[in-house]
Formats: sequence, C-alpha cells, structure tokens
Amino acid sequence: MKNVAKVRIYPTIEQKQLLSKAFGCARWYWNNSLNATNEIYKQTGKGLSQIGMNNRLPILKKEFEWLGETYSQVLQSVSLNLSRAFVNFFEGRASFPKFKSKHDKQSIQYPQNVKIVDNKSLKFPGKLGVVPAKIHRMFDGKIKTVTVSMNSAGKYYASLLFDDGLPDVEVRSEGKVIGIDVGLTHFAITSDGSKFDNPKHLKKRTKNLKRKQQKLCRKQKGSNRRYKARRIVARIHERIANSRKDFQHKLSRKLVNENQVIIVENLAVKNMVSQRVAGVPPVVATGEPVRVKNHCLAKSISDCGWSKFTRQLKYKAERDGKIYLEISRFFPSSKTCHVCLNQVGSLHLDVRSWTCTNCGTKHDRDVNAAINIRDEGLRLLALGTSATANGRDVSPRVGRKSSVSKAAPVEIGSPIPL
Repeated sequence: MKNVAKVRIYPTIEQKQLLSKAFGCARWYWNNSLNATNEIYKQTGKGLSQIGMNNRLPILKKEFEWLGETYSQVLQSVSLNLSRAFVNFFEGRASFPKFKSKHDKQSIQYPQNVKIVDNKSLKFPGKLGVVPAKIHRMFDGKIKTVTVSMNSAGKYYASLLFDDGLPDVEVRSEGKVIGIDVGLTHFAITSDGSKFDNPKHLKKRTKNLKRKQQKLCRKQKGSNRRYKARRIVARIHERIANSRKDFQHKLSRKLVNENQVIIVENLAVKNMVSQRVAGVPPVVATGEPVRVKNHCLAKSISDCGWSKFTRQLKYKAERDGKIYLEISRFFPSSKTCHVCLNQVGSLHLDVRSWTCTNCGTKHDRDVNAAINIRDEGLRLLALGTSATANGRDVSPRVGRKSSVSKAAPVEIGSPIPL
C-alpha cells in the first residue's frame, strides 16, 4: 500500500537559488517539449512519446548548457509527467496539457535517491544536498518519489510517496450506512439527521483580502513593492485554503471512522458555477455549449470545495477497507418522498421544507435528500448496477469517462411512482 506525506522544508539561500534554477529548467523543458509535440502532431498526426522526449535531451543540453546544471532525473521526470498528461487527455481523465508559467506554483520531481536524515532533514541527490525539514510523522516503507514544490507565498514543501509493500485492506460492507448531501447553508447533511455548518472561510476573510488586493493594484508593475504586496495576498489565500483543508480533513475523518458504507452524489461542480449562454450555438470543434460564469452562487459553491471533500472521503474509505459509492447526479433526491416514494414536479431552492401530498409526511429538504441518497446507494449495491432508479445516468462527452462505475445489468423503468 502506498502512502503520501507532505512536509515543509527550509532550504538555505544557496539551496533556494538551486531550486529556482531547477524549477526554471523543468518549466522550460516542459514548455519546449509540449510545443515540439504540438508541432510534430500537426505535421505527422503523431506526437512525441516519453522515449522521444528523452532522446531530445542530449541535443538540448548541447545547445543550452544551463540545462546540465539540473539533476538529470528531474528533467526525465518532466518527460514522464508530460507523456502521462497526454495519456490522461486522450483517455478523458483530464484536459489538454497547458504551458507552465513562472508566476504559478513551481514543482520538480525526484524519482529516487532521496533519503530521510535523523528525522530532521531530507537528503537530495545532486548539488542540492541536505535540506532541513519538518517531518511530523513517519511511514514504514521505501521512499518512491519526492516532489518538491514552492507555492505562491514562497514556501517550500516536499511530498513523499512511500510504499510499505503490504497488500490493500480487504473491503467489507458490514456496518453502518450513511448518505451525505452537501449544501451551502450546511456544508454536509447526513441521513441520520446530523448537519454540519458551512464555515465559509472565504467570506470571513473577504474584507481583509479586498484591502490587500487594493493595495496590490496601486503598486507599480515590476516594482519590488508590488512583489511584496503580491506575496501578502498569496499568504491570505494560503490561510483560507489551509483552513478549508483542515475542516474537510477533520469532517471526512469523522464520517469515515463512524460509518462503513458512505454514499454521496456525483456532483458536476463545474456546471454549477457556470451557465449556458442562451441563443448561442455550441462550439463546433468540441460540440460543447458556450458557458459564462454564474455570479449568483458561484463564489459560495467554489468556497465549499465539495469535490475535494468527496475525494478525501473516497481515499480514506478505501484505505480503511470501507465502501465509498457515488450515485447519479440526475437522481431526484430532493423531490422524492423517502416514505412513499412520491415525487413532486418542481422544488425551488428557497423551499427548505415541504409536505408530501400523498402520505402527508413533512420533510426537511436536506435530510430527506440524504436519506434518498442512502437508499439509492443501497439499492445499487444490492443490484450490482450503476443505473439510477429513474432510468437516467450521467451522460458524458464522447471519449470521456464518468466517475460512476459501469453498469453490468441494464435496468429499465422506475420504481418511483410519478
């Protein structure tokens, strides 16, 4: 089983200069290889493979001697990552690889030869040497890959990938089952009636962030004061992101510890923060509709970080031998009575509670949705299928894969009375 630990490192001034050169070389080689792949594809219809990219390295090092100052395996890792990026794109798991900028997050990768020294520092190959680190925990196993990164606030981190050689934990389904519905007023609502308030980390710091951004805008471009002001804004964003991650990690850990089967909706957050432009035909090349940002709830939805929260639930459940299941986003969880399965025609967002006209049960909108999500997940587990109760499923683009597992049998019809 593989585990990852992210630790902060404290390089000296000389080591920061070496890392800056390594970041620049890796970024330049990525952009150069990406451009060469695009040009070759236009001419021949085939791009460069990982071996083809590595074969260009000796020629580039002769032409640009400063490339030789970087540890060789760092540049070879760039070829590996770029080739994987193209594979992920063609298999529908990611978007087309983009050119990297020196103003964004910087990172390099060491595929081997990194060691932990006295639980206080990391020893890197090449000229970088020993770098002090804050190693807060240890993993039993061999270090496979180490990724060194620098964020916008100027802080350095190292992500350590360990492999302990042990088999994965056996997955079991015996235990408590819970359905989770996410929202804006309450971040998560469970099928047992628990509600967890939304901390709204960005909203709490909006006033301070606005003031610092105004100061940044008044600074002259290219000046040292603008550089310092940009770092201050980056540190505020970092505090917001850290607060959000801390809340999500604690909540996901609590839910995984208390339950054996966790069921959520397969949300399309990107579609929630954008809307289709009326009257505008879709893009001819991709067939996708033209979309613009929806300024009503986009900021609040983005501040929640639902996708990262469900990702944390998934990997923690898999690591503990528990079941994580996603149901279709088209399943009418909010509009269906969990008692008699009666479905209402429409239910606006401002309606937080409603009464079933068939059985007379009064429902809390979010709790009712969480119960329906749990029941639908149990039905899918019992049938061994990903078909939803209303006969619909996620309709991905051509060549794209859905996060919902493929159905073995195909179920027709719906048990829900209309």
